[in-house]
Parts: sequence; structure tokens; C-alpha cells
Amino acid sequence: MRRIVWIKGVILFSVLSLLWGCATKREVVVLDRETNRLSSRVTTQQRERESLQRDMEKLQNDFKALQKETNDLKMSVPGEAKKVQADLLLRLETLQTEVRTLGTGIEEYKELLKKTPKEMDRLKENIALRTKALEDKEKILDEKDKNLEERMKGMEERLKGLEGKIGQVATKQMEIENLLRAKETSVEGKGVSARTGDLYKDAYEAYQKGDFEGARRKFEAFLKQYPNTELSDNAQFWIGETYYGKKDYEKAILEYEKAIAKYPEGDKVPAALLKQALAFLELGDKTNGRNLLKRVMERYPQSEQADMAKKRLDTIK
Repeated sequence: MRRIVWIKGVILFSVLSLLWGCATKREVVVLDRETNRLSSRVTTQQRERESLQRDMEKLQNDFKALQKETNDLKMSVPGEAKKVQADLLLRLETLQTEVRTLGTGIEEYKELLKKTPKEMDRLKENIALRTKALEDKEKILDEKDKNLEERMKGMEERLKGLEGKIGQVATKQMEIENLLRAKETSVEGKGVSARTGDLYKDAYEAYQKGDFEGARRKFEAFLKQYPNTELSDNAQFWIGETYYGKKDYEKAILEYEKAIAKYPEGDKVPAALLKQALAFLELGDKTNGRNLLKRVMERYPQSEQADMAKKRLDTIK
């Protein structure tokens, strides 16, 4: 009984020591469970030991009763004496084996009870080591949190800067698109026939409505019928625009190139070069995009496209 009281005292002291330390709430809960488990285990072992002792006493009483029964049988049933004696001897041997097993179990429990204080000492050492490890981890996590906060602040500042630049690029892109539409010369001033003008107007109106597929077919039909008019370079340019509007930048680049190559003296060449540059930039090809913007500035320095190219070039890193 004194040993149990002593063990419970050690357990209580360990728990108080742990609570006094710097372990985290979670670790304290785990250690408290471990301590309760050991305390329960000691109590259970003591109860089992007492139960085994009672069982052993019962077996001894049974053994005495069997001996008495054997003697009585020898006296009362001479003819069955040998058979009964053999059975009783077998049962006796079995009981003796069980008694020895129980005795061994009791000794093992005694040894286990002796080892329990040592296990408590080892547990205390493990708790101390784990507590220190947790404290070290907390320090590392605190440092990481500080570094992460600094990095997040830096990323937020960079993101704000990027959002501003993206807004500038989008605004300039819209300015370019609006200027290109505003610069589309009316067909009456091109010196073409009414029939030619009507076909061109029909195609251009389809483009303005966002019907890129329909506009492309009409511009292509116009070029097939009127390949060398004042509006032919415009029609070729707007075919490129229909692909650009669908974000098919590769095909748009090819169609702009046709406007440049077939109509080198046309008034859509600066616009075609500028839109080629923008298409390359949309594809992530900064090298070609930058080179084409510079070409617009060099070949057509007085054009509005040159001014747009310069502004767009300033946004490229």
C-alpha cells in the first residue's frame, strides 16, 4: 500500500513539474494522459496480484479437497481405485502446473512493480527532452513567421505595383484599339465605287458588332473581288483584327504581315506593325514584340502609332 502511495506521489510531482514547465497545452494533455495511464496500470496490477493470491488460495483448497477425495475413493471403491487415482493424479498435476504458472505470474508482477519507478524516471526524462524540443520548434516557428510576414508585405507591395502596371497596359491597349477604329477612314473619301463601298461597309459593320467570323468572310470576299482598291489594305488589316479579337494571335500576325507585304505603301502599315508587336507580346515573345515596337518608332516617327509604341515599350521589362 505504501508503494502505491509513493508511486502516486511521484506521478503527482511529475504532473506538477510538467505543468510548471514551458510545454505547450497539447503536450501537457498528452503527458497527463500518459501519467494517468501509468497510475491506472499500477492500480490494476495491484488488484490483479490480490486476485491471483485469492485464486492460489482457492486452488490450494481445491488441492486439499482432491487429496481428501482421493483417499475417500481409495477406501470406498477398491475396484475403481486405480482409474480414479489416475484421473485424480492428472487433475492434480494440472492444478500444480496452474499453481506454478500463477506463482510465476505473481513474481513477474512483483518485478514489474519494482520497475515502475524506473519507468517514471525515464518518462520524466523523455518529457524534459520533448519539452525542450517543443520550445526550440516554437522559436524556429516564430522566426519563420516573422520572415513570412516580411515576405508577404514585400509581395503585397510588388502586387500593387504590378496591378498598377497591368491597369496602365490595359488602358493603353484600349486606347490603341479605339484609335485604330477612329482612324478607319470613311469609304466615301477613298474614291471607290458605291458597290465597293457597300461591300466594305457591310464587312466593317459586322466587325464592329463583334461578329468576327462573319466580318472575316466578308473582308475576304471583298479582297477576292477587289484586291487592288484604296480599301484593299484596310480590308487585309481588318482580317488580322478578326483573329486578334478571337485571341488567335499567331494567325493575326500572319494576316498583318500580308497587309504589310502586299500593300507596303498603304496607310495601314504602321497599324499592322503595331498590332503585330502587341500580338507577339500576348504570346509571351518579348523579343519580337520589342523589336517591332522599335521598328514602328524608327520607320514612322511622326505617326500616332509611334507614340503608342513608345508608351507600350516603356511598360516592358
